[in-house]
Amino acid sequence: MLTKRTLLSTLVGATLACATLAPLPALASKAEDTLNVAFSSEPEALDTYKIAGREGLILSRHIYDGLLYKDLDTGEFKPALAESWAFTDPMTIEFKLRQGVKFHNGADFSADDVLTTLNTVVKPDYGTRYQISVDWIDRVEKIDAYTVRIHMAKPFAGAVEMLADALPIYPHEYFAANGSAGMSATPVGTGPYQLVEQTPGVRYVLERFEQHYAGSPKGQPAIGRIVARTIPEMNTQYAELMSGQLDWIWRIPPDQASKLERRVNIVNAPIMRIAYVNFARAANEGGYAISDVRVRQAIIHAVNREQIAKVFGGAASEVLNSACNPAQFGCEQDVTRYDYNPDKARALLQEAGLADGFELDMTFAAMPRPVAEAVAADLAKVGIRVNLNENQYAAAVQKWREGSVPALFSNWGSYGIGDVVFIQSNFFGGGADDQIADADIAALLQVADTSNDREVRKANYSQALKKIADRAYWMPMYNFNINYGLADDLNFQPHPDEFARWWLASWK
Repeated sequence: MLTKRTLLSTLVGATLACATLAPLPALASKAEDTLNVAFSSEPEALDTYKIAGREGLILSRHIYDGLLYKDLDTGEFKPALAESWAFTDPMTIEFKLRQGVKFHNGADFSADDVLTTLNTVVKPDYGTRYQISVDWIDRVEKIDAYTVRIHMAKPFAGAVEMLADALPIYPHEYFAANGSAGMSATPVGTGPYQLVEQTPGVRYVLERFEQHYAGSPKGQPAIGRIVARTIPEMNTQYAELMSGQLDWIWRIPPDQASKLERRVNIVNAPIMRIAYVNFARAANEGGYAISDVRVRQAIIHAVNREQIAKVFGGAASEVLNSACNPAQFGCEQDVTRYDYNPDKARALLQEAGLADGFELDMTFAAMPRPVAEAVAADLAKVGIRVNLNENQYAAAVQKWREGSVPALFSNWGSYGIGDVVFIQSNFFGGGADDQIADADIAALLQVADTSNDREVRKANYSQALKKIADRAYWMPMYNFNINYGLADDLNFQPHPDEFARWWLASWK
């Protein structure tokens, strides 16, 4: 029987009980104009192109700028380092660059910075973490000191989305001399904050960049200083938030949030991230049970996804049926649905010649162990004996791409972007993460990903998602929402892309 009560719940309850015995100390962060924040996971080195986790990406977006910026409150794309842009033909985008922009090291921004940055990170040997973010770029051409053209390697419907802060521009001389290691050790950008101190993975100090360019869509920050720390123990984060040592924490489990809201400001917000189990059909045609579609269907019927979503996802989380987030453009909902039906699961296993069940190796990463254990427990009830292997995310992805992982349980945030182009092709379009290798689906996605016609895109995504569900290539789990813990005197607005915009925060 699943339960919300854990050892952590007990400890938090004790912490809260003790907190009621004494008044809280006065908050110092506002008086010192310092926003104190904490992450549970260590931020990665701050070369944006090498980062997978949100922690490092959040810090990076305060340090760096892209050519464009997307206002999630309006959906509008706004000029950032580029003051204007236009498609000169279906495969070429021309940018007029903003003049008078300074990097944190005093260098002047120009076309050379765009040229050097993008022409470097598109090269396979650079090791950009997510190739989908740059593999649509063939080359960047300098027209003059403040005009560049991006020549596309292929039509890509998500090009403008990626240019909106996901592809930051580095100072060309510094980047050419120091490379990725230099950008990680001493990040230099044009963003609203500059990094003035870091103990990598532990503590980061950012200060408002007073020369941040006028007209920036990020605006001029109201808060002068940010101190970000890695605090793995959530109980420590809770205690520091209640005592005024922290102003911002996130990813608070639902049961803990209900306890904490008596003492601090808890804000719940939906995000693009979803949980999923991916079955590697192509990697398992040599004899694994899940190469049989009936077995994959049985697995989905056997897992009580509704209860798991309710217990671990929170009240706002819902069971998913399509391999995407319903909030994304093109996420077809009229697909085959698999209800919780253990009897149906057993019948399918018997039909597949596995009435006695079988063993299944399942790797999980970036998901709490209790969630993986809940999935394994449900599968055990129909005779599927799951061997759970917990890995760090990077290691799990490497094994998945090598084809040595039959089933991967993880999550995907689509870069926080509300368009299925950033999830479908990553897993089913023929790239490194596509261990399904279904040519029919890849062909549909190719059309959808390269068309400028939204109706054509929508129709092809619909067909692809229907096939994915019919063939049970994924077990979609649930959509995520996040609980934030905030100081009472902090104005902070969360956004569904999981990027904390502290440059928009202010003190009450």
